[in-house]
Amino acid sequence: MPLAGVVYALLAYGTWGVLPAYWKLLAAVPAVEVLAYRILGTALFSASLLASLRQLPELRDALRSRRERRALAASGALIAVNWGVFIWAVGAGRIVETSLGYYLNPLVNVLLGMLFLRERLSRPQGIAILLAGAGMGVMLASHGRLPWIALVLASSFGLYGLLRKLSPVRPIPALAIETGAVTALALGYLGLAAHPPGGALLTGSALERSLLALAGPVTALPLVWFGSAARRLRLSTLGLFQYLAPTLTLLLAVFAYGEPFTRAHAVAFPLIWIGLALYTVDALQFSRAISSRSSTDH
Repeated sequence: MPLAGVVYALLAYGTWGVLPAYWKLLAAVPAVEVLAYRILGTALFSASLLASLRQLPELRDALRSRRERRALAASGALIAVNWGVFIWAVGAGRIVETSLGYYLNPLVNVLLGMLFLRERLSRPQGIAILLAGAGMGVMLASHGRLPWIALVLASSFGLYGLLRKLSPVRPIPALAIETGAVTALALGYLGLAAHPPGGALLTGSALERSLLALAGPVTALPLVWFGSAARRLRLSTLGLFQYLAPTLTLLLAVFAYGEPFTRAHAVAFPLIWIGLALYTVDALQFSRAISSRSSTDH
């Protein structure tokens, strides 16, 4: 296992796991305003990365294709929804529910693959999805409502991943186009709806101004690290790291911010964890079978 790939994976998922602490420091700033600066900062930072990595021709090629423009605009809208709900949930003290969403995400990906890519559902995968559904049922029965934050985060990121899987555009050019597609909305909000225009970047504390100014790099760098890890590690190996982020987020929510971990959580989370364990074992077995078949063919 390449050490560099492991380091990049730990950097990416570790950062995503503790990122709620960053947005928590901006809880006094309206979530829509934080989202607007996150979009603008990411668009600017990804554009600068494109220039430094000499990937601007890829950006131009992608923009020439109407199909790619539409697909990336759609994925840009999905990631904006995902970021916005996440930022709001952190500020509202519902970080535990965000971690639930990202635990659900791999199972949502399996379901989307079956629905849109005609991928067959293995028996362990089917059981895993049923267990996740049971976990959601426990939350519904206990609280009288579905955990909508978790469902929106899992479904929006799952659909985003589906669109990215179908697109040949590499991550950084794609991120530049995605955030560029919603930049006009971000600028419109900051210029017309924020009070005063420009919001906390102009009137907030020194800490808030600094955090808003760095929102772009904080968002883009883990994606760059993730891309570097993906190029060095097998997909099945990389998949094992994806549980690090929601685990760190859950620990942060309960032990750093004192969010309640209820009896319903204590039943729902293990059901989803067992489902994830089944999914992971099935994915590893499939990957080993493919590798074995490939080596036999050679």
